[in-house]
Amino acid sequence: MMQMLIKNAKLRNQSDLMDVAVDDGKIKEIGKRVLCEADTVVDAEGRLVTSSFIEPHIHLDKNNVLDEMPDAKVVTLQDAIDIQAIAKKNYSVERIVKRGSDVVNRAIVNGTLNIRSHIDLDDVAGIVTYDGVAALKEKYKGVCDIQIVAFPQVGLIKCPMAKELMEEAMKRGADVVGGMPANENSPDDSREHVKFCFDLAEKYDADVDMHVDETDDPFYRTLEMVADEALKRGYIGRVTAGHTCALAAYDDHYASYVIEKVAKAGMRIITNPPTNLVLEGRNDKQPIRRGITRVKELLAAGVTVCFGQDNLNDTFYPFGAANSLQLANLTGHAAQMTAPDEIEKLYDMITVDAAKILGLEDYGLEIGKNANLVILDATDVREAIRLDSDRLYVIRKGKVVAQTERETKLFI
Repeated sequence: MMQMLIKNAKLRNQSDLMDVAVDDGKIKEIGKRVLCEADTVVDAEGRLVTSSFIEPHIHLDKNNVLDEMPDAKVVTLQDAIDIQAIAKKNYSVERIVKRGSDVVNRAIVNGTLNIRSHIDLDDVAGIVTYDGVAALKEKYKGVCDIQIVAFPQVGLIKCPMAKELMEEAMKRGADVVGGMPANENSPDDSREHVKFCFDLAEKYDADVDMHVDETDDPFYRTLEMVADEALKRGYIGRVTAGHTCALAAYDDHYASYVIEKVAKAGMRIITNPPTNLVLEGRNDKQPIRRGITRVKELLAAGVTVCFGQDNLNDTFYPFGAANSLQLANLTGHAAQMTAPDEIEKLYDMITVDAAKILGLEDYGLEIGKNANLVILDATDVREAIRLDSDRLYVIRKGKVVAQTERETKLFI
């Protein structure tokens, strides 16, 4: 007796409908017709079945804070940081869990079962951001896995206390070392920032995931610093850079030079179109820059590129729904990824490619992998992204954790 049998599934890159058998939370068999009995039988009826979605870059400590300060007016990234600092004075574990639970619940219903969240660590927030998101992580254990990134948004040289807080967060169980080297007062301070983050990562044998050059100013050059440090230390394939907006502002010669280093270091890049489309280029006259990194050029160089929600209903971004298909649609527009193979790549970015960034070894719609799956009301990837198709079933290790049934009536 199997745990679950999904019949008549449309799998990516398969012309025939397939059955997927699951037992003990693992995918046991995939075939045109799997003959077995199962505790739960789901007929996909030709709809698309894929691995569940992954959110590689979000801020669960900040999300939904705009509900607590609805009159906040933000024009620039620095405005968002400054106003968020006011909100941090009222942070508590209970508030973070309440606001974050809304986001995680939405993510699960939307098919996301893995999240990587950055948490601010500074002299205003203290360690409460770690405690709050750690409580979220425990609350959703066994349903949605959350990785925590120790993130010094206001800087390390600017805010020396952040070094102690990052160390404390790693001691308590943070998974990844973050950073934001561009938010320092000089290139030398940025280099010291990068060095500290790598020292801490080596100490705890942790990956690095930094916010890098989140600016449209081409004179910010910390992406090269991070790549150089990764190459120097042999931290190949263990470093992720988020945003990298300045890369789009560089001249083509310098950009290609840096991209080559990024590829050589095996770095991964996460672009965050929701936030950067609205915050970057604010001082431009026409033509106004898009604010996102050089996605296609990075992909052409063999770099793993993904995208994230980043902010949601907070001082940085007033919208957002923790919806990976919505983000894929937005990224397709922003990065002009509309060819058939590019649309397929958009879907890879929220599944198999994001799994590389999070280091998920048991991920994928393959025999022996965890049965973390989503059944969509669509027959292919383009339809799913185009229509933001309902997630009919969200399955965690062979158990249905969310189900959507929609009834629409049209009177014409």
